[in-house]
Amino acid sequence: MQNLVIGIEGLVGAGKTSICRELIKKIPNTVLLNGGNLYRAIVYVMMKNGEKLENMKNQGKKLDIKEMMDLFKIEIKIENNETIIYIDGKKANEKNLQSKEASMAVSIIGGSANNNNLFVFAKNFINSLKQDYNVIVSGRSVMKIYPECDYHFFIIADLNERVRRKCIQYNNKENENEIKNNILKRDELQKQAGFYEYSNKTIEIDVTNCKSVLESTNLVLSKIKLPELI
Repeated sequence: MQNLVIGIEGLVGAGKTSICRELIKKIPNTVLLNGGNLYRAIVYVMMKNGEKLENMKNQGKKLDIKEMMDLFKIEIKIENNETIIYIDGKKANEKNLQSKEASMAVSIIGGSANNNNLFVFAKNFINSLKQDYNVIVSGRSVMKIYPECDYHFFIIADLNERVRRKCIQYNNKENENEIKNNILKRDELQKQAGFYEYSNKTIEIDVTNCKSVLESTNLVLSKIKLPELI
């Protein structure tokens, strides 16, 4: 049987990354390409090297994200069935990539920068993985990167539930109102950038009432036809 490519996108805080990590446990011979972390790493390193967010935004299409990836020696490797980001030979700190600052920066830069070469790189990388594995692709613009996806899911949840989940992610150390405002701002930026658009393949999954990641994952699994799961 030919290996599958499954795209997973979603609203900020809806839990798509957790679902993806559960899916690779449930679907045999599967790897996860976390495209969001790759983009976060690129923007994060640029900021750490003195690039101002406003300057990056003002560069618009002159800012070639793949060029920045190469400049700062950012690589992807597969470890434990998941892509891990390396920056100049050192494994990236997941906490830094998932920080509020990195998340907001990606939302601001993602829609204005030149992503064309990065998208070509990503498609080629997916094709190389697909030769040996089923591939789950998590991130933004999945259908632009890989329109041949066998499945494309968009994970949603209501605002209050997304705030609750983000509070848990930050160990309840962040102000709830600030998290809510951050989500609303990122939602608006994502919409403006066209990241919340559906295709004719998109299947919406509402996980608002799910009590666990496993329950959310099973909703997604129920839409996937795999001989191993029948």
